[in-house]
Amino acid sequence: MIVGVDVGTSVTKAQLVARDGRTGPAHEARSTLYTLPGNRVEQDMDEVIGTVVTVVRAAVADAAQFAPDEPVEALALTGQGDGLWLRDARGRPVGRALSWMDGRAAPVLEGWSADGTTDAVFRRTGAGMFPGAAGPLLAHLAAHEPDRLAAAETAGYCVDALTQRFTGERTVDASDASVPFLDVSTRTYDDEALDLCGLSDWRGLLADPAPPGTLFGLLPKVAAELGLPAGLPVSAGPFDIPACGFGSGLEKTGQGNLIIGTTLACQVLASDPAPGSGEPAGMVLATPYADRYLRVMPAMIGTAGLDWLLGMLGVRIEELDALLAQSPYGAGGVTALPFLSTSGERAPFVDARARGRLDGLSPLTGRADLVRALCEAVAYSARHCLETLGVAGEITACGGGARSGEWGRIFAGVLGRDVHVREDAVGIRGAARVAWDALGTAPEPPASSFARVSRADPDAVAFYEDGYHRYLDTLEKARQSW
Repeated sequence: MIVGVDVGTSVTKAQLVARDGRTGPAHEARSTLYTLPGNRVEQDMDEVIGTVVTVVRAAVADAAQFAPDEPVEALALTGQGDGLWLRDARGRPVGRALSWMDGRAAPVLEGWSADGTTDAVFRRTGAGMFPGAAGPLLAHLAAHEPDRLAAAETAGYCVDALTQRFTGERTVDASDASVPFLDVSTRTYDDEALDLCGLSDWRGLLADPAPPGTLFGLLPKVAAELGLPAGLPVSAGPFDIPACGFGSGLEKTGQGNLIIGTTLACQVLASDPAPGSGEPAGMVLATPYADRYLRVMPAMIGTAGLDWLLGMLGVRIEELDALLAQSPYGAGGVTALPFLSTSGERAPFVDARARGRLDGLSPLTGRADLVRALCEAVAYSARHCLETLGVAGEITACGGGARSGEWGRIFAGVLGRDVHVREDAVGIRGAARVAWDALGTAPEPPASSFARVSRADPDAVAFYEDGYHRYLDTLEKARQSW
């Protein structure tokens, strides 16, 4: 069995995954997300690592009862991507980690958008930058805190920060390194992209990506803390978006996956790393598999915006399905733009000024209409992202929002096709799959890995076809006003 770990933005989870596909109890620990003036969002690296120790120890304690005949074969890590986790030569933090939600570098990105830098980098690497991406954050620190960069040996990410602390290795997974400076076809950094961003002098802070199939060994001291054997293989990545894709069963090119979580991550498996011809947004990721790439649109508009609206209305998340069922297609004439992140939007377009709105309100509007309008708008955005990516096959869904049957039916209606929903431990399953592949002992997948299928109702498909085009028209006009 595998001990899988998924380090989310504020919650770290760990559980066991057996070879027959069963998962053990999920153990969770929360970490602090510091939201500060100046659109800064930070985390304490040591606190995050402490949450990993806590949940891994709890998961390991389940092993004897969960699968007594299976040994623990590896520790598989996945977690949040993007942001900037600066570390010194010993892997200690150089200040707090800058979250992917951080917005301090928005002025840098605005300048790069105006002078063509973002477009030029996108054409070279397929990475559409946003304020919380490593490129703008590095440039911001180079301009405002150069001493901090000088004190660091590595400018990395969450998963490789854990890997260095647990194994002593300075490394990075190719999926994390893909944004924004990696040539994903060669898995080497594009020096021209670094130069375009004025960051050539800081090239040494970027660890070279580990080759596919690389495993590391658990340090004895850390192993004792975790309750695992010294030298146990450690699989370090991919980060959470591709891990969820592979945990949901992405295998054929053209297949798509929705992660309806804090953000709405839309991804399509591709055999071609070309970034496409659209706006410089989204990303093309290297994966653990040769000649397989993920085209990703990680929109900022997932369940966080819904949580905000439910809180404003005094509605519990457990009431979501019942509330959605009370409002008809089109939410009684109420429509929404779902851009409720303080750092704006990053897919399928990038605009730090993007903001949400509700239209069509009247004295007849109820709470159910407001909630349904927002849920429909998120689904419209998902279609916008997936069409930009070129989805051509089956669509799977996972994440907290995928647990809602009513919202799932909205997604199916808007997308015009059935959505296959996977609910449990998807990121951890993906990380475990990568670990088993690296070990060369991958088990056969279970015959059925989906909790249910959200069916596309023909009447809903017809209604939402018109609604989607109205959404695009409203969005285009709103972008001119932002």
